[in-house]
Amino acid sequence: MDSRAWARAGAVERGRSRRGTPGRRTRKDWSCSLIVASLVGAFGSSFLYGYNLSVVNAPAQYIKSFYNESWERRHGHPIDPDTLTLLWSVTVSIFAIGGLVGTLMVKLIGKVLGRKYTLLVNNGFAISAALLMACSLQAGVFEMLIVGRFIMGVDGGIALSALPMYLNEISPKEIRGSLGQVTAIFICIGVFTGQVLGLPELLGKESTWPYLFGVIAVPAFVQLVSLPFLPESPRYLLFEKHDQAGAEKAFQTFLGKEDVSREVEEVLTESCVQRNVQLVSVLELLRSPLVRWQVFTVVATMACYQLCGLNAIWFYTNSIFGKAGISPEKIPYITLSTGGIETLAAIFSGLVIERLGRRPLLMGGFGLMALFFGILTITLTLQDHAPWIPYLSIVCILAIIASFCSGPGGIPFILTGEFFQQSQRPAAFIIAGTVNWLSNFAVGLLFPFIQESLGTYCFLVFAAICLTGAVYFYFVLPETKNRTQAEISQAFAKRNKAYPPENTDSAASDTKVTRRPEPDPASTLDNYVKNGVI
Repeated sequence: MDSRAWARAGAVERGRSRRGTPGRRTRKDWSCSLIVASLVGAFGSSFLYGYNLSVVNAPAQYIKSFYNESWERRHGHPIDPDTLTLLWSVTVSIFAIGGLVGTLMVKLIGKVLGRKYTLLVNNGFAISAALLMACSLQAGVFEMLIVGRFIMGVDGGIALSALPMYLNEISPKEIRGSLGQVTAIFICIGVFTGQVLGLPELLGKESTWPYLFGVIAVPAFVQLVSLPFLPESPRYLLFEKHDQAGAEKAFQTFLGKEDVSREVEEVLTESCVQRNVQLVSVLELLRSPLVRWQVFTVVATMACYQLCGLNAIWFYTNSIFGKAGISPEKIPYITLSTGGIETLAAIFSGLVIERLGRRPLLMGGFGLMALFFGILTITLTLQDHAPWIPYLSIVCILAIIASFCSGPGGIPFILTGEFFQQSQRPAAFIIAGTVNWLSNFAVGLLFPFIQESLGTYCFLVFAAICLTGAVYFYFVLPETKNRTQAEISQAFAKRNKAYPPENTDSAASDTKVTRRPEPDPASTLDNYVKNGVI
């Protein structure tokens, strides 16, 4: 098949989508079951990821004292400062190592258990980690805290792959972006909650800091008792379990209506293309010419997501607030503004993503971050020249955080689910998650050296990364709003320079979907399976 035939097949699919999509039916798409599934799923998954990003900051000095006391009790002498620094670095960074391990486990667990039960089993990691970390002080074993952080990383790695897949597969394409942003919103809420509970008046005290980690068990338990009452992903039931009746029932529950023929038809059309195709491995996905630029774009978005410098912002926050004249005892309360800005910006993104689209939010977010990083570099360099300049630095920090959370903070997870077919999706999330966690680890490892070498000019490195990302998305990323996976693949086809080969053998006899007399793209695209293209 040449490029024109491929485009005609896409036109048929787009026409079918338009004919089956009444105007302005977005409100009807938000069923009660869909809302509950997204909230419960995110509360027990991405919320915990965000919470664990911020929860170690407040009790840092108490944890180091605990390490010193435990070491002295065992060895009879205080811990060496370099050893203490190493232990603390391991405590913080091992979360990313666990996340990488969890990401690599997702495909195997998801294939056996499905999306919903992967999230349920994942709660076991969170609860066991919470018990280990909460009891570490009483047991006097600091290794329990480190192991608990690693296990929570595993939980985060699984959650940030399984949850976006689940939300992507249960939502109508008309609200797929908004529902996908729930992941990012709850990451921000988790960060903010960790900041609030870490205040001295709550759990951020020497006697209560272990309870900061014990709180982790609460969201995990809520998800564990709530999610079983909701259906599995209908796409998983249809594609991998071949349970059409179960898939129809799941669609009816999530969409809140009896007639789900249009949704089932769309899934069956994709199913015809992927019939007899097993789950694609990571190596096969990397080698496939039909998704080459999709993979490049996922890698670029995830790398920019972690390397854009937001984590470095937290390093400077307290010192900038101090330079502005804020007393040290008030800084933790002022820092709450950063978590609040994160949450509000993520909610704003969820409200406008289906109107503005993914592409403008990504380009605009990274472009604004590059601009404010440049201004921040100037204000930090000149902060001793005038008393008002540190306050401008604070504004820049809040603007960078808002720019990140309004687009780049959640869209990478949405795009990973939208770019790939059902059989490719688990492998795609492994690639995305691997890049995410390795980049996270690299920032934590390398930033102190970058900061030491460049000083306040280190933010120019992040400005360059953000600007490069914005330019890449301008030239490469197509808009995926309200488009099927087949339409998104066609948008990448010209850049991939890999059109499915023409096959003169008819596939119509092999195709079960015969609901319409018009030419069905699935009957043509079924040839791709025979030729091993998918």
